[in-house]
Amino acid sequence: MADENTHKETKKSTSIKPVYIIAGIIAVVIIIGAAYALTQSSPTVVAGDNVSVYYKGSFTNGTVFNNNFNTSQPLTFIAGSNALIPGFSNAVIGMKLNQTKTVTLPVNEAYGPVNPAAIVSVPRSIFGNQSNSLKVGGLVSSSTGSTGVIEAINATNVTVNLNPPLAGKVLVFEIKVVKIQSA
Repeated sequence: MADENTHKETKKSTSIKPVYIIAGIIAVVIIIGAAYALTQSSPTVVAGDNVSVYYKGSFTNGTVFNNNFNTSQPLTFIAGSNALIPGFSNAVIGMKLNQTKTVTLPVNEAYGPVNPAAIVSVPRSIFGNQSNSLKVGGLVSSSTGSTGVIEAINATNVTVNLNPPLAGKVLVFEIKVVKIQSA
């Protein structure tokens, strides 16, 4: 009889009640449902949305040329518009609010290739009194308002590069979407 009681006690302690199994299944379903709802409720950027982002721009060697992560003002623009370089403007399409991603933009999606026609030689005399203070690497403005970088200076001429400073370069951007306003 003692053996029978021991067997009954062992059977009771090792069996799981059906109510616990059902409760466990319900808990798993609720957790999966909540996770799915969280991923679906976050807005996604579509072309035409007004988007605010923080970004860090660098070259492929890791040298940073611009970073607004440490500022209080994100960059705001219309996704997919031509207000920015195409690769950057299009990179945010499909991103969710607070998502961060890194994109590498080839030259044609950034500032384009260097245009040899935008490197001009002008007479040094057009700079008047300032011609003696010109330095290679210095910035000058054209009569049309374009800004160029002085690449060379000799006794009679100044070579000015009017290309965007990042033309001809592959660019890497880390982008975080912080605000989305639907179009």
